[in-house]
Amino acid sequence: MCTSTGTGSAVSDVLIENDRARVTRWRFPKRDDNTGWHVHEHDYLVVPLYDGVLDIRDAKGNISQSDLRSGVPYFGKQGVEHDVSSPNDFEFAFIEVEFFVEA
Repeated sequence: MCTSTGTGSAVSDVLIENDRARVTRWRFPKRDDNTGWHVHEHDYLVVPLYDGVLDIRDAKGNISQSDLRSGVPYFGKQGVEHDVSSPNDFEFAFIEVEFFVEA
């Protein structure tokens, strides 16, 4: 699970949740929508549904921009703390899969 430390404007819909994983669709309906600050308590996989970019603000306030392509996944490690926002002028979305199994 993610521990949320702030409220964001992005929309999350849990599609699947069981004792092994959670699958969430994250939508950013408009520019500057964000997830809110959160810490990933599990390793996770993100699959973008569209081409676009996301701004990732880390715990130190640094911002990096990720260029994402539809269907091209990336892997994130447990313990990551960040706020994710969309600078796109269109709705952006991705699927996030959190793995609950211990390594």
